[in-house]
Amino acid sequence: MKTKSLIEKQAQRKNNSKLVKTIIAAKKNKNWFKIAEILSSPRRKRIDMNLEDIDKKTKEEKIVLIPGKVLSQGEINKKIKVVALSFSEKAKEKLLKANCQISNIDEEIKKNPEAKGIKILKNLTLETY
Repeated sequence: MKTKSLIEKQAQRKNNSKLVKTIIAAKKNKNWFKIAEILSSPRRKRIDMNLEDIDKKTKEEKIVLIPGKVLSQGEINKKIKVVALSFSEKAKEKLLKANCQISNIDEEIKKNPEAKGIKILKNLTLETY
């Protein structure tokens, strides 16, 4: 488990202002602290996930958080809410066409500060909050 000061130090090295803003917002909320730890890590450890992988590992009507980018390979056949750092344009199109909701992490922190019902999808495994 990282300390707040280590997360702050790692966030200072980031060049993406949206990412830094998301890390700071997540760090301030104890329910989202795990996300701040993941996002402040080096980029090579960030999780980018295809739609087919998300579809395999999720259940209908769930909120799934991907601490990275959602990519467009494959199809999604479930009605879910996908929260991610970013989305490719084709992935956004496919998700909206499948009647899924999409949201960025920083928006979700404001809407759901308690992180209720959120499943973190990383390395093709689900981690419940």
